[in-house]
Amino acid sequence: MHRVLAETYPEAGCELDFRTPFELLVATVLSAQTTDRRVNAITPALFAAFPDPYAMAGAPRAELEEIIRPTGFFRAKTDSLLGLSAALVERYDGEVPARLSDLVTLPGVGRKTANVVLGNAFGVPGITVDTHFARLVRRFEWVTEDVAKNPVKTEHAVGALFPRKDWTMLSHRLIWHGRRRCHAKKPACGACPVAHWCPAYGTGPTDPVVAAALVTTQGPA
Repeated sequence: MHRVLAETYPEAGCELDFRTPFELLVATVLSAQTTDRRVNAITPALFAAFPDPYAMAGAPRAELEEIIRPTGFFRAKTDSLLGLSAALVERYDGEVPARLSDLVTLPGVGRKTANVVLGNAFGVPGITVDTHFARLVRRFEWVTEDVAKNPVKTEHAVGALFPRKDWTMLSHRLIWHGRRRCHAKKPACGACPVAHWCPAYGTGPTDPVVAAALVTTQGPA
């Protein structure tokens, strides 16, 4: 299934725009409960105003809130951005650490965010268990229902099935497939390249024409 998904999505990768580890860290925090496209729309202005942890740690709260307001939950996200920026300045000389154990100590940063940063900014393999990834590995029965309820258990269980070097790209490919075909409410089963192996085949329309109309070329979230 992974091989076929790799062939189906050769361009799969991080859909958040970033130039530095700090930009990716901030963008990933902002991406919670919103779309990558919405985050990408506001980050140019955000990083023009506050390009590094030193600048963001000293940002006026009202100004920061106004810039990130379109991403939703902007007050909580502002808390996270101010807190993680201050922590980077105080503990890491303004540099984003390249270890999961350090990243998860930053305000607003959990394992999912840490693995996104490690895999895409530092080349350290990691599995990103977002809603799409969790849904697909449950449908594929790569994990049991009990494991699927726990993101950390899911991360470890799926990681045991694949070589470590594949973890980051595996995450991208499953997330792309979840955004483009294997939707939560109506998956495009009849237009799915891995339908032959999928235990959940038939959850969505199996007619090829009907299913093809559900396929999107760009992920909505």
